[in-house]
Amino acid sequence: MNGYPPLAERMRPRTLDQYIGQKHLVGQGAVLYQMVASGRLSSIILWGPPGVGKTTLARIIANQLKRPFFVLSAVSSGVKDVREAIEKAKNARFFNADSPILFIDEIHRFSKSQQDSLLGAVEEGTVTLIGATTENPSFEVISPLLSRCQVYVLEPLKNEELMVLFERICKEDPVLKKRKIELKEDEALFRFAGGDARKFLNIIELISNSFNDDDVIEITNENVTRHLQQNPAQYDKNGEIHYDIISAFIKSIRGSDPDAAVYWLARMVEGGEDPKFIARRLIISAAEDIGLANPNALLLATNAFEAIQMVGWPEARIILSEVTIYLATSPKSNSAYMAINKAQETVKKTGNLPVPLHLRNAPTKLMKELNYGKEYKYAHDYTDNFVIQDYLPEKIKDTRLFFPQNNPQELKIAERMKKLWKGRK
Repeated sequence: MNGYPPLAERMRPRTLDQYIGQKHLVGQGAVLYQMVASGRLSSIILWGPPGVGKTTLARIIANQLKRPFFVLSAVSSGVKDVREAIEKAKNARFFNADSPILFIDEIHRFSKSQQDSLLGAVEEGTVTLIGATTENPSFEVISPLLSRCQVYVLEPLKNEELMVLFERICKEDPVLKKRKIELKEDEALFRFAGGDARKFLNIIELISNSFNDDDVIEITNENVTRHLQQNPAQYDKNGEIHYDIISAFIKSIRGSDPDAAVYWLARMVEGGEDPKFIARRLIISAAEDIGLANPNALLLATNAFEAIQMVGWPEARIILSEVTIYLATSPKSNSAYMAINKAQETVKKTGNLPVPLHLRNAPTKLMKELNYGKEYKYAHDYTDNFVIQDYLPEKIKDTRLFFPQNNPQELKIAERMKKLWKGRK
């Protein structure tokens, strides 16, 4: 095999037709397919776990659009590198030609100043930005830059998509197509790959290298596990275990198991996870899973996020442990989460219903003449600072969206609402 690049590089697709997965983005008629077909590409951010084809997709887009392609890695690039790349892009653009593509891998690792240095070039169209990130851009990308980009979510590859890749290896790879490969069992292969095409290819290459050139390459659960499970406690914060462990962490909090929750926290701490990543998940859990059953949970989680930025490792682990145990042992309610879901569903079904006249703002004489704000009842003028009137659009005025749940805090809320809104179902 001397002289050949790794299998993952040999099998890297060069066109959209060769690209496997992400049909919701690059399938015929999908949004990125249409962009490439029309030749009109806006700045985009590709968000998804490792090994799903973010970098490859960026290269394919640049190749098919025949645009200059400049690459920066946020791990090793500074503001100076960004400015130099932008200057090169300017020099590569001739007359009315389309703007070059600047690809930034792991854009979530860029500091605010680094991201700020991109703004002008993106806004003026000097470059078309394609960013790749494994982290939620809403948290990691500054708002001015995020507002100038469309965010597209890439998903882990399905097992059937990985099988398409396997069949392509057997037929097209210049090395392995000359050898006989028998896929006798696939459970461990898919489990260790975890929807990551690069990891899938690396596993196959590792297994194939363990056989002599003349041997039949047999892929079984046993030999995959034997080669890969040398460190079962491994925590790969850039791989699928990262997502599995944070999932177990949140579900343990939701399930009111403080022992499990703090165990999964320890796994992340020992693995070198970013404490801000953990703290953000705690804030979300406090709002989604504890909610109105204990409103103090959100305050504590928010304060913890600020506190760990002041303290840092290793003491931040104590703060995270305190909040984790507090959330896990708190009463649970998802009534606020369910209410906003139901409200959004209602908005999608009913569209932009008009605001009732009595609730409208009336800053001008004309608006007052049109009855804006007329007959509005000011709650503070009434007993208990409350008066019955309609606040929803006429068409959905009897719709209920919030339903208090069965915990002491929300039973008090339910009782108060029942007392105020007599007769409301």
